[in-house]
Amino acid sequence: MKTVPIQINLLRLKDGSRLLRLSEPETGLALERVLNPSRPVLRQKQQLKALFEPMIQGADALVAA
Repeated sequence: MKTVPIQINLLRLKDGSRLLRLSEPETGLALERVLNPSRPVLRQKQQLKALFEPMIQGADALVAA
């Protein structure tokens, strides 16, 4: 299994909330979530990354088939 380069962007929206975006340039997949200000950003980032990595591996498997 190869390591997938995931781009992580933290964006501040006009209303002051923050958006965490994970994307993978090769497949074009992206996952976004508005962050909960009462929870640590690192924990939310880890949780989102844990959801995103299997999605990318599934997309790679479909492309290879």
